This record gives sequence, C-alpha cells and structure tokens, in this order.
Amino acid sequence: MQTRPDGARWITLAGEWNLRALGPKLRRLRRQLAAADRHAGWDLCEVAALDHAGAMLLWRTWGRHWAEPVRVRPEHRRLFHHLEHAPDMPVPRDRLRPRLPIERLGEHTLSLLGHLRGLLDLLGNVTLAVLHLVRHVQRIPWLEISANVYRTGAQALGITALVGFLVGVVLSYLSAQQLRAFGADIYIVNLLGVSVIRELGPVLAAILIAGRSGSAMTASLGVMRVTQELDAMAVMGISHTLRLVLPRMIALAIAMPLIILWTNAVALIGGMVTAHTKLGITYRYFITNIPEAVPIANLWLGLGKGVVFGFFIALIACHFGLRVKPNTVSLGAGTTSSVVTSITAVILIDAMFAVMFSDVGVFR
Repeated sequence: MQTRPDGARWITLAGEWNLRALGPKLRRLRRQLAAADRHAGWDLCEVAALDHAGAMLLWRTWGRHWAEPVRVRPEHRRLFHHLEHAPDMPVPRDRLRPRLPIERLGEHTLSLLGHLRGLLDLLGNVTLAVLHLVRHVQRIPWLEISANVYRTGAQALGITALVGFLVGVVLSYLSAQQLRAFGADIYIVNLLGVSVIRELGPVLAAILIAGRSGSAMTASLGVMRVTQELDAMAVMGISHTLRLVLPRMIALAIAMPLIILWTNAVALIGGMVTAHTKLGITYRYFITNIPEAVPIANLWLGLGKGVVFGFFIALIACHFGLRVKPNTVSLGAGTTSSVVTSITAVILIDAMFAVMFSDVGVFR
C-alpha cells in the first residue's frame, strides 16, 4: 500500500503473477488480497508476467468487475477483457436446492420411457433390415454373423463350462444332504435334471453372456462412436442396423441355445460326479434315468428361452452402444447400464416364460 502526494492510496503489484509463481504462496496472497483496501487503486505496471490464473485471482478480488482506478499493461489488459466478457458458469441444479423424491422419480421414469422408445425404434429398424435382406439375399452379412457367433459363442465355452460345473456340484451336494434325510436318494436325478435343464442352465448361461458378450458389444459400438467410425459409416451411406446391429442379434440368437446345451451338459456332469461321491449313485444309472426323469418339453423350453435371451441381450447391448456419447465417461456408464439392463431383462423374460408355460414339461 502506497500513499501518493495527492493523498490517493495505491496497491502496487510486482514480480511474476502466474500459476508457477503463485502456487506456493497462493493461500497467503488470498488472505492479503481479501484484506486489501477496497477504495485503493491498483497499479499492475510493474508485473513482469501475468497469466490466466493470476488474472482470475485479481478479478475475483475486484468483485468480478474493473477496479477503479487501475493501471495495467496493454498486453495484460487483454486477459481482464476476456474475463469481463466470459459467460457466467451456470450453477448446477443440485446446488440450488435438493431435489424432491417425486422429481427424482419423474426423471427416472422419463429416462426409462426414453430407453423404451429407443429400443422400439431400433427394433423397427431391425425389422426393416430383415425385410430388406429377404428381398436381397445376396446382401446378408454372413461374414459378420459368423464372426460374432465365434466371439459370443465359441469363446464363451470356457467360462460357461466352469461356472456350470461348479453350480451342478453345489446344487447336487446340497440336494443330496436333504434327500438322504428322507431316504429319497434316487430322486436327485429328477431334481437336478428339471432344475438345470428347465431353469438354471438357460438363466445362468444368459447372465454370463450378458456380462461377457453383451458388455463387449456395447463397448465395441461405444468405441466406434468415440473414434467417429459410426459417423464415417453414416457419411458413406452404410446402415448401422444392417452391418452392426442385425449380425450381432442373429449371431447371439444362434449361439445362445448351443451355449445352453453346453452349460446344461457340464452342470449335469458336475451334479452326477457329486451324486456318485455323496450318495453312491452310479454314472450309468444317472445317465440312463435322465431321459425318463425329465420330459423332453423342458429341453425345448430351455432352448426357446435361449433364442429369446440372445435376441434381447444383443438388442439391449446395441441400443446402449449406439447411445454412447463421444467421451470415455459415457462409454463406461453405457457399458454398465447395458449389463444391468440385460440381466434384468433376462430375469423378467424368464419369469414370463415360467408363468406362460407353467404346465408344460411338468407331466408326461
């Protein structure tokens, strides 16, 4: 603070006022500037270096408007002019007031309706693509379909086999303890056969595929959005639905029943090994009694579920993949939402099948 001969009080700044120089003493400078005389003038002519950080510090001290009076170099004045005409940052709505539960419910409802509309639009585009391929069979993307069958089906055999075997072992082990208490050891074949072939096998395989292949589909489409490959395809007139969505849906609808058959077989092998160990049931008895204990309708019902599961998992994965915005945050959020929505859809579809076909496969 300096007092001139005319009685005016001036605050003179000197040295370097940039981020590198201000960093170690930023807190002390903030306290000193906050305690400065509001009616004094500011002399910045001796400031050797000034960047945006230093200008913002002074601009906030002045109350976001020019101090009166102020002396500043012409090259530094441009920084303050930029801050003067910069638009104010909007205050986030969450900081204004807490949202009411009814508002959150409304937002979630509108978001759900938006996703349902997007799924219907995508389903309509898939239907139009199928009709187009029916009229132009030579344009069927066989290469894309076969590649997706390999990625979503053949490469998933290892994880589905491991999980299926362990589930079969656990289910057989727990069931054996209960059945032995009632002297009903031989009914473990019926229990394992119906539960695995009708429910556990299809649902377990679908959840694993939703987490593995569904997330991969969403991530691959999301990366194409981030790298602007989808925009390039649109500019070249290549249909996203025909080349990206439909091959994935067809491939997963084909692969899912095969994966379910594989998972069922491995789960029954795990249950058979445990039944032999815990109850002494021979492998031959287990294998020969499976067809008698489980009506064939249960197998067809499980395979039918697989086709529907695969169709909707691919549809949901592609829907979220195409909605990804060109940034990594949206990519991660879209992949997470895709997996959660796919698993939820699998459980809902399985519940619908259980209600509609409750009398199928129960009795011969």
